[in-house]
Amino acid sequence: MNVLSVTLLVSLCLTGIFVTAFLFEHLRRRESGPEHDSLLPLDDNDTTRRPAEAPTKP
Repeated sequence: MNVLSVTLLVSLCLTGIFVTAFLFEHLRRRESGPEHDSLLPLDDNDTTRRPAEAPTKP
């Protein structure tokens, strides 16, 4: 009977850790995440922050 209670305790602890981690990741900002973070080295801040310039006529 001792083994069953220890197994149940460990399972509940692991379930609690999983649910806490899942909720933390779910409530984080939407634009961050592994997919977004993996593309950060390709982010060019110069093109995203400057407005598009209209072409000038000569």
